[in-house]
Amino acid sequence: MKYPKIPLAQTVIQLCKAKHIEHIIISPGSRNAPLTIGFTHDDFFTCYSIVDERCAAFFALGIAQKTQKPTAVVCTSGSALLNYYPAIAEAFYSDIPLVVLSADRPKHLLGIGDGQTINQEQVYKNHILYSANLKQDLKEGQSFLQDDELPIFKNIENKLEKFLGLQQNRQEQNENEINEALNIAIHKKGPVHINIPFDEPLYETIDVLTVKPKAIEVTIKPKKIEELLLKDLIEDWYHATKKMIIVGVNSPNAIEQKWLNELAEDKSVVVFTETTSNLHHPNFFPSIDKIIAPLNDDEFKALQPDLLLTFGGLIVSKKIKAFLRQYKPKHHWHVDLQKANDTFFCLEHHIKTTPNQFFSEFFPEVTHLTKSNYFETWSSVKKIRKKKHIDYLEHISFSDLKAFQNVFKHIPDNSILHLGNSSTVRYAQLFNINKTLEVFCNRGTSGIDGSTSTAIGCAVSSEKQTVLVTGDLSFFYDSNALWNNYIPNNFRIIIINNQGGGIFRILPGHKNSENFDTFFETKHQLSAKSLSDMYGFDYVAATKEDDLKITLSTFFNSDEKPKILEIFTPRVDNDSILLNYFKALV
Repeated sequence: MKYPKIPLAQTVIQLCKAKHIEHIIISPGSRNAPLTIGFTHDDFFTCYSIVDERCAAFFALGIAQKTQKPTAVVCTSGSALLNYYPAIAEAFYSDIPLVVLSADRPKHLLGIGDGQTINQEQVYKNHILYSANLKQDLKEGQSFLQDDELPIFKNIENKLEKFLGLQQNRQEQNENEINEALNIAIHKKGPVHINIPFDEPLYETIDVLTVKPKAIEVTIKPKKIEELLLKDLIEDWYHATKKMIIVGVNSPNAIEQKWLNELAEDKSVVVFTETTSNLHHPNFFPSIDKIIAPLNDDEFKALQPDLLLTFGGLIVSKKIKAFLRQYKPKHHWHVDLQKANDTFFCLEHHIKTTPNQFFSEFFPEVTHLTKSNYFETWSSVKKIRKKKHIDYLEHISFSDLKAFQNVFKHIPDNSILHLGNSSTVRYAQLFNINKTLEVFCNRGTSGIDGSTSTAIGCAVSSEKQTVLVTGDLSFFYDSNALWNNYIPNNFRIIIINNQGGGIFRILPGHKNSENFDTFFETKHQLSAKSLSDMYGFDYVAATKEDDLKITLSTFFNSDEKPKILEIFTPRVDNDSILLNYFKALV
């Protein structure tokens, strides 16, 4: 086996291997050659070559999001690692373990006008869990000043002994830093950055490792709830006749079904789930906006909870945020091992444990249920909304809303559904999504960048069919995602092309002006057909509902190429159809 000659590169690679970081996404470069050589010559690692660093980072994010294991990205020095930043921010806010391995120049080459050189230390400081800036290996006969800025050479007695001592000290420091970073990524579920200086020569290899770094393991036990806090929580639970549970972004199968059943059986509890929650029960309330959008002040007051329990990641629905910020609960608890957002400006308790651990301690202590008609009242409302929803969709013309209805009906069971941001994920909120689907969306920063790359990363890491449903702007924005040699043949992309940023037509503003069309909606006449041809996708388009239904009936079948379906909807009709939908729910 070939190994890079540079000990620091060997150290990074061996510790990644010890921590079971299998997926390595490499963008081409010279300064990162020692890492590239080491990773690609070791069969333990699955390596991917992706040129565009922004796409590479989101591709890695998709793998880490699906596997819930750290995935590493490797790049050269300079602006390359800045292109990782959007995915780093997404990983930071979505608790996804992403490891950035950036090659750097030695310190004495910084700030002197060398090419492809920027200040890389702490470059992600506002959106990273840990930054490790490693020390360069010493060359024999070389010592360094205390400020570690410039190399100088000294003829001293016992030169070799001095060198070995200095190098060993650096080796230990680097090993500790790498271990710390990787352990944080694993256990705290977020992005970390390891910046690695390499001096030339960069391409030399050897057949035997010269260093054997020590992997430091960390064991984290489930954190139990303090006894006094648990007692107070149960007391508040008993006194609350109106309890609301809201679940944000949540990994598939993350919550044990027995705890969901406990919540569903309590008549004083209403459980609101989002499409990204991946939770299902007949007694739960999906499609939050469909339930609460038509409410008047008296109905909002009736729905106002005494106690609000939240878990999972960020919440999509703006309407539920506005409601609970105005009609605040007496108590708000958030259950999460790492963090709690005060989304509704009334957070009382951050319970620092996992939902499963919380429920396993909490429910055995709840010996009786509170009498209440809270669930029954809102269950009746849910039935009314469902009927109104069906009636409205039967009579509207072809539009975004109709297109989404048909798409969600046809996605095969047990698929993975990736949702683009902006209007796509919000339309998805209006439908009861097939409970056999695993649903993902980049809701940490809610940006339209990277949705396609993330979905492809997910598709590569799973044997299930992955389906990306996305808007036109999001798709074209991330079109370099298709410059990827690893896309499986069963991958499917469905583009809802309404010729611009259709969501801006729904928001307050002056529509149908040249200024609005150009700078807000960004009207265009683009099609994905040429991109499909260039990147080897099969392509099909639909402009009418009947054509769409026929196309969807075979679109997911096995084929020798991945496929793109582009659905063209009427740009100037979509907003009024959606706004009238909410009026029709009353």
